[in-house]
Amino acid sequence: MSQTAQLKAWQDTFGDQYIQRCAATDEAVRTRSRAWADMLRPIDGRLPKSILEVGCNVAINQRALQGLVDSELFAVEPNPKARSVVIEDGVLDRDHLKAGNALNLPFADASIEMCFTSGVLIHIAPDDLPRATSEMYRVSSRYILCAEYFSRNPEEVEYRGHAGLLFKRDFGSYWLDNYDLSPIAHGFHWRRTTGIDDVTWWLFEKNP
Repeated sequence: MSQTAQLKAWQDTFGDQYIQRCAATDEAVRTRSRAWADMLRPIDGRLPKSILEVGCNVAINQRALQGLVDSELFAVEPNPKARSVVIEDGVLDRDHLKAGNALNLPFADASIEMCFTSGVLIHIAPDDLPRATSEMYRVSSRYILCAEYFSRNPEEVEYRGHAGLLFKRDFGSYWLDNYDLSPIAHGFHWRRTTGIDDVTWWLFEKNP
């Protein structure tokens, strides 16, 4: 599959700059751990045995999850420098961290119990979004979770002086309108109290 303009940006200097802005500090991991405790609470007692993050960057989510669950953790990341950080920090090994992207996930059908994104679907162009979400749905055997910027209507927003790199919408409705899912829970992480960007999250379960 040919590269999209968005993938080229994240694999190049623009993506490298993001790594520098989003270091996996102890405070960042603690903050993300609190967020994950909130998102996983509705399925306490039936947590997934395996979890795949689509677009992990330097794996702040993975670091947080390691302190919360016993699940086998996997991730896909297109930026080579970000993957190097994850490997060098010992967060994931090379069998669990794949070079790739949301448009072509290197996993078999229904091979991972939960697939999730955190601030990734917003960086996928609307024309490519169906492919990305279809790949997540294909790989997941049970749960889909996403935490993304929300807008009632689809809109493009300038991102750090660039066009074509950030797209907001009601991702929860997008998932429900296009896939056979049941909503489990949703919520909002408010920057003022969570230390995380203002994002809305949705947790879904695939219907039998």
